[in-house]
Amino acid sequence: MLVDNSCAMCHNKIRPQLCPDFRALRPVKADQSRPLRGPEDLKYFRRTPVHISERLPRESSRDYALRIIKDNIISLRLEPGSQISENELATEMGLSRTPVREALIELAKVKIIETYPQRKSVVSLIDYDLVDESRFMRDVLECAIVEQVCELVTPADLQALEENVRLQNFYLDNYDPENLMWLDNKFHENLFRIARKSQIHSLIQNISIHFDRVRSMSLVSVESQQAAVQDHEEITRQIRLGNAEMARQQMETHLSRYKFDALKIQAEFPQYFKQPPSSARETEAGNKF
Repeated sequence: MLVDNSCAMCHNKIRPQLCPDFRALRPVKADQSRPLRGPEDLKYFRRTPVHISERLPRESSRDYALRIIKDNIISLRLEPGSQISENELATEMGLSRTPVREALIELAKVKIIETYPQRKSVVSLIDYDLVDESRFMRDVLECAIVEQVCELVTPADLQALEENVRLQNFYLDNYDPENLMWLDNKFHENLFRIARKSQIHSLIQNISIHFDRVRSMSLVSVESQQAAVQDHEEITRQIRLGNAEMARQQMETHLSRYKFDALKIQAEFPQYFKQPPSSARETEAGNKF
């Protein structure tokens, strides 16, 4: 059941898996049949059924369907290349087919879903050109956002960011990539909120799914989790110091980390990708001469 009160960490409804009192936090068991310890274990996501969370208060049927489909694509419960059944999703969510179809049409606009009229809808394979386009958009926006945050942040805002990072360290110690991903997203959402640009954050969510899907795969690795949490700690530290230039540089580093795992992830799951990462394509081109 959703908790009604707002959390100082996220300034939003508290996630069901997160205890509202940080001092009473406890590890949350993952849905998978055994603990995941690295990128090689991503294959176990494929055995996990689609996760249907509770509908939020005042959430429309279309928005609910869109959120559930996006979350399951990012978590790989809906694998790249897998076929989506409108009827099955509608039944599982307790909706008619219309809002599910509308959600799929919306996702098709940003090329995360491929639709074939009168035939089927398929989750798009990972296209690194689209991933990089999504990352570029976030890089441009969030580097500017973090500079504004350095000017506008309040003590309460800093407390929220620091509590978020403490929670990330908790789930890093207890290995929970799903909650880490959720907290990672909340950290960035908080930056937009502090900069008074929450509407922009809402507008970029659909195109961001290309980047978020690869981030989700990367965060299964303990090393990648540690690097992401350390980045958030350093960004928060620079915000506290009011050092806009250093905060911006750390944000650039943070948003580029997915590239370090790209080749490893592709080698493990070639069936998920439309083409190799650009670095691999450049290497192949260089080998021709």
